[in-house]
Amino acid sequence: MPAWERGTREHMAHNAEEIKELLRTRRDSLRPSQAGLTNYPGRRVPGLRREEVGMRASVSTDYYTRLGQGRDITPSDSVLDAIGEALRLDDAERAHLFDRVRPRPTKTRRALAVQRARAGLLRFLDSFDNHAGFVLGRRGDLLATNHLCRALMADFDAMPYRERNLTRWIVLTPEAQDLYAEWEKIAAEMTAILPLDAARHPDDTRTAELVGELTMKSEHFRHWWDDHKVLNRTFGQKRFRHYLVRQLTIDYQAFAMPGEDNQTLFLYMPAPDQTSQEAWRLMASWNADQATARPQPAHPDPSPTPRSTP
Repeated sequence: MPAWERGTREHMAHNAEEIKELLRTRRDSLRPSQAGLTNYPGRRVPGLRREEVGMRASVSTDYYTRLGQGRDITPSDSVLDAIGEALRLDDAERAHLFDRVRPRPTKTRRALAVQRARAGLLRFLDSFDNHAGFVLGRRGDLLATNHLCRALMADFDAMPYRERNLTRWIVLTPEAQDLYAEWEKIAAEMTAILPLDAARHPDDTRTAELVGELTMKSEHFRHWWDDHKVLNRTFGQKRFRHYLVRQLTIDYQAFAMPGEDNQTLFLYMPAPDQTSQEAWRLMASWNADQATARPQPAHPDPSPTPRSTP
């Protein structure tokens, strides 16, 4: 057996439970009518049967079942694409399926390097007067924030090193529950982003530790994690209940950082409605007054760990 084929089978066997649950939850979420099938009376399964998915993907029921069990097959890209189409997977779900089935090249399975926000990026972030900005690294670790981000959300730079993680903060803290008008939706989405990291970096012990902590401390997280949903959010809107300005809606965009693996810049700005615009101006003005009253120290040298994470 070629080494690549043996590697794929070993990787699938290691991820068998994740593959099984991903396929099962997506299959259960589809209605026959969505797949062009008749939902006849007396049907006993809520979603699609395995044979119906296999038929839509042009593979046998046995082959599809073995894929779900992570055993004895090496599916081609075209087969995975066909199964993704049959299950109506979105881009994030399709990428997650490939990550669970396909092993990463050996060269990427070295010890993960420490992530740092470079000094120029810190200055770039702080130059924004009308955008809240922050940089996320692996598993949602906060590598950098600017003054408006700290005014809008929380002073992440002041938190202990291990607590500077956006998913952890949103899921576990009462402050986040108070801040987000749709907290359950936001927290569930952050949970659904985490499996993408876990699949891309299977040897990252920090991700495993984070999932373990959230599983022990949050019943909501356990429920969302067991749903096996995956998302990749790059733009959208969020509604806030800020203690200073009350109701506020923001638009956000995400940008992959050139030259920096697994670092994403997020920029927040007020939605165009009058309430959000006025609330944002008030918050920015208050923040400027606070900065004048209590000048912020210069950025530390980027070599220490406050702005870095393994």
